[in-house]
Amino acid sequence: MTETTESETIAYDVVVLGAGPVGENVADRTRAAGLTTAIVENELVGGECSYWACMPSKALLRPVIAQADARRLPGLAAAVQGPLDAPAVLERRDNFTSHWQDDGQADWVEGIGADLYRGHGRLAGPRTVTVTVSDGGVTTLTARHAVVVCTGTRAQLPDLPGLAEVRPWTSREATSADTVPGRLLVVGGGVVATEMATAWAALGSRVTLLVRGKGLLGRMEPFAGELVAEALTEAGVDVRTGVSVTSVAREDGTVVALTRTGERFEADEILFATGRVPQTDDIGLDTVGLEPGSWLEVDDTLRVTGTDWLYAAGDVNHRALLTHQGKYQARVAGAAIGARAAGTPLLDGPWGPHAATADHEAVPQVVFTDPEAAAVGLSLAEAEEAGHRVRAVDVEFSSVAGAALYGDGYKGRARMVVDLEDEILRGVTFVGPGVGELVHAATVAVAGRVPISRLWHVVPSYPTLSEVWLRLMEAYRDN
Repeated sequence: MTETTESETIAYDVVVLGAGPVGENVADRTRAAGLTTAIVENELVGGECSYWACMPSKALLRPVIAQADARRLPGLAAAVQGPLDAPAVLERRDNFTSHWQDDGQADWVEGIGADLYRGHGRLAGPRTVTVTVSDGGVTTLTARHAVVVCTGTRAQLPDLPGLAEVRPWTSREATSADTVPGRLLVVGGGVVATEMATAWAALGSRVTLLVRGKGLLGRMEPFAGELVAEALTEAGVDVRTGVSVTSVAREDGTVVALTRTGERFEADEILFATGRVPQTDDIGLDTVGLEPGSWLEVDDTLRVTGTDWLYAAGDVNHRALLTHQGKYQARVAGAAIGARAAGTPLLDGPWGPHAATADHEAVPQVVFTDPEAAAVGLSLAEAEEAGHRVRAVDVEFSSVAGAALYGDGYKGRARMVVDLEDEILRGVTFVGPGVGELVHAATVAVAGRVPISRLWHVVPSYPTLSEVWLRLMEAYRDN
């Protein structure tokens, strides 16, 4: 960490606000371009993903999914019928977060030659950032070429009577809790809600999932939410749809949630997984003519609209709220900043090295429930809304030998959305155990705009889950 004195001003080529995975990747790329780089962080280096999201949540879920897979295999099923060892699962989770210590990631920042400043970073006019530390000391950083905002998002909590007194869980508490609640209410129907319902139910909680909408995983194909809801119900989760929570309270330690229809639900803890808001309310946006608390609109080089020096990468620009997509944007932004600083040609046309084109056409995602849900590109509804002339092709995994070998009673479905004019794939969705490892092949097909005629020559190994690709191609040909 760089040592500074109060009121000191230091000049860099690039200043990055936020040392999560997105900020780290920006710094890595700007350093690779030979630019001096400062990175500012007011919490843990490594950010939300490393300590309260991707890594701890998947560490919680991996034993759950492994046990579910084992229970589908005669010869192994009888040995794994007992409950998970919750303390061991939580200990492994803690190891993956480095016990919420960031020494290793701070060392990595130093290793790439960037300077780390710990404190609250705020814009203080064009190309200027102030860093305020806990004792009130302030350091001013100036950027010759770019300031990059990578401050991410935080959980959005509804404005409900009694919420503050209840001390609800958000995704942070849900991924870092050190004990298993006997009863857990989960409010929401998206990725965090379904994954955490899966994890805590398997660890021993009696989970009730309260969903305001008609189903789960509303951003994916409808069958994804349907299959996940069915599996959650089979796992003992009480899934309620069409439910709106209107107030919450703690009564003698018990959480009580009341709904619009007067239903009463009780639990030991309540998790609200009801969306995200940008962490831009206290970073000085007003000093550069932008609205505090707003999402930052950017072009495909990740430069903020109306500026020639301010960039925003990751969740904060609202293009795709996924760690891997934010890291992709960071690589593009870093390369674009490097090119502009060097005065070399900016290759920002579609799919160029200085354009985050995949944000529009090929965003992949995996939901680590049991079954997993994985998708890339556009759903059928999204493709139709975008004006593409498309056709959905669906197959069940029951037609795939690899699925039968994967586990008895394997249940899943695949869909590809075919553009009938260009004869390419606009989107692909898989639901089933283990399908998360299929989505990258689909991402290559969508991002590469691989013609259907060429996909016929992509031969899947037998007998694997990947043979679902051949079943999809046959269904397209025969119908």
